[in-house]
Amino acid sequence: MKQQDCLRRFIFEEHGVRGEWVRLRTSLAAAKQHQRIVDDAVDAQMGQALAAAVLLAATIKFKGAMIMQIQGGGELKALVAQASSDRKIRGLVRSADSVVGTNLREMIGEGGRLVLTVESENAEPYQGIVGVEADTLAEVLEVYFKQSEQLNTRLWLFADRDTAAGLLLQELPGEQKDPADWERLEMLAATVTAEEMFALDCEELLYRLFHQEKVRIFEAEAVEFKCNCSRQKIAGTLAALGRSELHAILQERDDIEVDCQFCGAQYRFDKIDVENLLANPAAETETNPPTRH
Repeated sequence: MKQQDCLRRFIFEEHGVRGEWVRLRTSLAAAKQHQRIVDDAVDAQMGQALAAAVLLAATIKFKGAMIMQIQGGGELKALVAQASSDRKIRGLVRSADSVVGTNLREMIGEGGRLVLTVESENAEPYQGIVGVEADTLAEVLEVYFKQSEQLNTRLWLFADRDTAAGLLLQELPGEQKDPADWERLEMLAATVTAEEMFALDCEELLYRLFHQEKVRIFEAEAVEFKCNCSRQKIAGTLAALGRSELHAILQERDDIEVDCQFCGAQYRFDKIDVENLLANPAAETETNPPTRH
């Protein structure tokens, strides 16, 4: 059975370079289930974004999440991909009914930007921003790493309707490096094809690309779709709107329904619920009226 829905880390022990490999299938289908995807080009962008989010989340050293948001004024309005440190993914996409652009820069339009947010359980979020000034997501992310991390980093991302896959190479910080080693590894990795990424397991792929190198591969880490929305989080968002805004909404309808854009879950708050959360937002718990999927 082919390795699916997993991340593999590896390291070139003699060269101070680490790598990651990921392939998504079941988790990709689950993440796309509640999204309106108008064509194959948009579908590919979402798959690549989810693969990239898993690769990037694996570079952080603490419990948290990596959230990647791409926004612009073009046919592709918004693309969000999130991966947690325990390999849970979710994503959303918003686009026009018809998308003519064939690459990310054309689809996102003028003024497009990519925002990376690193969330930690024990620290304030960190955010970095880079313009979408390259044709592919991999190239945009490489520019981000060059500007912010100042570490040589390369990504290769591939996606079709059924599968998304990605490969990342990155120099380790603080290591004594020979630039020729990085250049050789980068050149070898750049020969990878979509067919190889979709068909070969991690060990097979790395042997094909780097059979003359000493590579240590770590155990597979499972990746799955899981949305972290909850009634309590939605209640907090509603409470932030304020009493007057919520009462104005309830004058027009009997209750407030909020749909999660990632998983389609529906949360309903009637007038009593709203009064309770305004009086004590912290008391709103998962034991209140059920979520509908």
